[in-house]
Amino acid sequence: MKIKEMLEKREGLISNVKEMTELAEKEDRDFTEEETKSYDNLKSEINDLGERIKEAEELRKAEDEIKESRAKLDVTEEVLEPSVESIEEPGVYHRGGEHSFLSDAFNARNGDYLAQERINRHQQGNGEKRDIGTGAFEGLVVPQYLTDLVAINARAGSPFYNALPKAPLPDKGMKVELSRITTGSTNAFQATQNAALDETNMDDTLYSVHVNTIGGQQDISRQAIERGTDLEAIVFSDLISAYYTELDKQLINGDGTNNLPVGIRNVAGINTVTYTDASPTVGELYPKIIDAIQKINSNRFAAASAIIMHPRRWGFLTAGVDGNSRPLVLPVANEPSNALGLGDAAEYGQVVGQLAGLPVISDANIPTDDGGGNNQDQIYVVKADDHILFEETGSPFRLRFDDVGSGSLTVKLVCYGYVAYASGRYPAGITKIQGTGLVTPSF
Repeated sequence: MKIKEMLEKREGLISNVKEMTELAEKEDRDFTEEETKSYDNLKSEINDLGERIKEAEELRKAEDEIKESRAKLDVTEEVLEPSVESIEEPGVYHRGGEHSFLSDAFNARNGDYLAQERINRHQQGNGEKRDIGTGAFEGLVVPQYLTDLVAINARAGSPFYNALPKAPLPDKGMKVELSRITTGSTNAFQATQNAALDETNMDDTLYSVHVNTIGGQQDISRQAIERGTDLEAIVFSDLISAYYTELDKQLINGDGTNNLPVGIRNVAGINTVTYTDASPTVGELYPKIIDAIQKINSNRFAAASAIIMHPRRWGFLTAGVDGNSRPLVLPVANEPSNALGLGDAAEYGQVVGQLAGLPVISDANIPTDDGGGNNQDQIYVVKADDHILFEETGSPFRLRFDDVGSGSLTVKLVCYGYVAYASGRYPAGITKIQGTGLVTPSF
């Protein structure tokens, strides 16, 4: 159901509640038993629609932010949207569906035979132990009007992931096989008329990218779900947030072992720039960024498309001033002239500004414990469209095993997906800036 349709349906239900209330007030009486039951069902459905509308609006906002970021980076491929599935009955409960699992679980206990029928169709499973009880959700087992104040766990998110081109993962297999041309054709001036033209046989090397699995789960007591408010949606939201944050982290830092992808930090043969400085300044860092860009121009023979850095490094750049204490990186709204860079210090993730004509993406998944003192971060200049992230269509999947822990009243929620990251197609399209000039900045 689309947001507009859900809004219209909620407005109709609210109108029905209003009519019931006005009629009772006009006749100066309380609700009858039948009216009370109808009123409670209407209120439950209105609350459920409210949560689904809020969830859909948050998803649309996130998608808009991703599209805006990708547009600035000229990445035109469509982002694969996560799908929602149920392991037993994917058509019964899913995001934007006609029925809410939580509402049905409650209404089934109160005699709603249609809700009971849907729950019965949904249930299957075996046994598991309970991991999370109501005590883990003390802040959530509260009246409906307080649940909007829930503070979801803050995470670094997936700024770099959002900038990458996506492609569907092949249906079968645990590897994606790509070809890399290692010996190309040659041309030469013809020595004399009728002389043989230059010929060099092309040769390629097989580039294998492993399919990696990402996933997480929560075992939650039925008491927490039934006595809490919309916990299923909140837990799935947190699992998906953790999914994308971990994916983004390993797209940068993965070393290719233990089912991890090879992140840009560990691709063999990338360009490197070392910035050594006991007293680093913005003015001294800037030439290193230009050097990183020219290395891609010189070795990849193409233009870089983005600069990826930790938020603290973007803060360092936006805090830089010249000899007259004037900032070097200025907000676009100021319409500056002759500025070193453009951007907003308060922004995070996505595109936060520009340096040397390239968009800057801040990403807190870049480590800050590099170097001998374990206090350095890195800056990456990349040609983002050299990288391809293959994703299983529909990832991340959301599964609910409603009866796996029936003996202990447990519900298992699972989030997982399959990806394959081709980061090494063009190693020369990546430059890493590192060194003592990137220690923890002082402000």
